[in-house]
Amino acid sequence: MDSSTESSSMTQGLRLVRLVADREKWGRQLLGVSQLAAELDMEQSRVSRLTQELCDLGLLERVERGPFRTGPRFFALAASLNTGWVRESGTELEALVATFRLRFRISVRDGFRVSLLRASTNDALPGSFVKPGMVTPVWCTGSGRALLWDHEQATIQDLLSDVNFIGVGGPGAAHSPAEVCELMDRDRPRGFIVAAEEFEHGVHELAVPVRDPDGTILASLSVLGTRREIEARTKRIVKALTEAAERLGSYDGNIRDGAGQESRPG
Repeated sequence: MDSSTESSSMTQGLRLVRLVADREKWGRQLLGVSQLAAELDMEQSRVSRLTQELCDLGLLERVERGPFRTGPRFFALAASLNTGWVRESGTELEALVATFRLRFRISVRDGFRVSLLRASTNDALPGSFVKPGMVTPVWCTGSGRALLWDHEQATIQDLLSDVNFIGVGGPGAAHSPAEVCELMDRDRPRGFIVAAEEFEHGVHELAVPVRDPDGTILASLSVLGTRREIEARTKRIVKALTEAAERLGSYDGNIRDGAGQESRPG
């Protein structure tokens, strides 16, 4: 299976899980294979295969060929993601929006792909293709390259050895693992990633890694805008991104109440 097929399957699987979870959350009628296929405008045979794989993974479950509902692995995964920095990321994104009026995102890496964890409200609008779970390439996005920050050249070469670079990304995109390494070597000394039209025409992206207290990269924090919007304020934007990333990385699993006191989930 090539990278584009894997990316498509992952995206469609996430769409299925999201639809099932949303219907269950809002108390709406649960759906079977044919109804899911109709809702998502997908081939019924493909939905049948993907839902079976999702059931095998425990992300969905189905009793006696009835409608699908979220499975036990879904809730375990959700609980594992409910750490302090994930909870606080929405607040940090909206604070950045209020200051700069640009689009901000938190992303995580899955191999040579990047999965969007959360987008600011001015980015993930109704009808937009920008939604949590959206998958983009790691090698030609600012968010992705920030997630490669600690990778040595040999590791990047190995990670991207089977990737098809042809036709992917914007005019500034790398076209080989060696070019990705060159971009990383260019950006590391200045302390942040600059992705100028690497994924989309006309879109400039700045990004920094989010690290835990031990220095391990948890995610990336990025901002997207036009060249004019970004370049005129690069220094201020990077300072704000870096400070927000440091705050996110410092959060633990505790919940802080309005008085600033720590409490743990009961």
